[in-house]
Amino acid sequence: MHAKEAQMKFLKVMGNYLGGIEFSAGYRWQHWIRAISIFILIATGFYIANPFVTYANVSIDPTRFTQGYFREFHIIFGFAMIGAVLYKTFFFLFFREGKYERASLKDAFNIKLALQQVGYYLLISKHPHTKGVYNPLQFWAYFALYVFFYGIIITGLALYAEVYHNGMGAFFYPFAKWVETFFGGLAYVRLWHHIFMWLIILIVFVHIYMAVFNAVFGKNGSMDAIFSGMKWEKEGEEH
Repeated sequence: MHAKEAQMKFLKVMGNYLGGIEFSAGYRWQHWIRAISIFILIATGFYIANPFVTYANVSIDPTRFTQGYFREFHIIFGFAMIGAVLYKTFFFLFFREGKYERASLKDAFNIKLALQQVGYYLLISKHPHTKGVYNPLQFWAYFALYVFFYGIIITGLALYAEVYHNGMGAFFYPFAKWVETFFGGLAYVRLWHHIFMWLIILIVFVHIYMAVFNAVFGKNGSMDAIFSGMKWEKEGEEH
């Protein structure tokens, strides 16, 4: 009897909510490919910059390619991230489903709305109504993230072409020399590659905080949607 009552109560509560597809399968795949790639690239990038694995016994046999293995994984996941970033860029600019993200441009320069959003994150006001899927703070955070993405991609491809001179490396080599000249030398290309990495790390922490905050206080499955694709909105309300 208690189980039946609990079931009826659950159905009554859920009846006040409307479910809908928030993220398509392609959108979710690119998100997780990008997320996994970022963490692997950070880990392998730290090792490439400062190799810390040493061997007690020195050997002349060419079998200890630790640096090479780290570089291989760095390159593989680097190109995986490039694919995911390009997909998301085209999604925003050209895909029909991206119109909800493009609608966020209408609120991006709304200072009053941005201040209301700050109040929401400080727990002193309600979530403001937005025209798109991103509030102004989210929009500019993601905009900055993609500036840093393309910065690290450009410098990364330049560093790649300086080491691998055949195939794709040869294709990017003229571009790499232009990038090297623009930054004032290969050492500065590497330096800016590291700077972009730290900026991405910063934005990733902010992104995770915002996602968890909205999931806890929004109570609409906004964080669950990146797994299931579904988000819940209370009937008669939109964010």
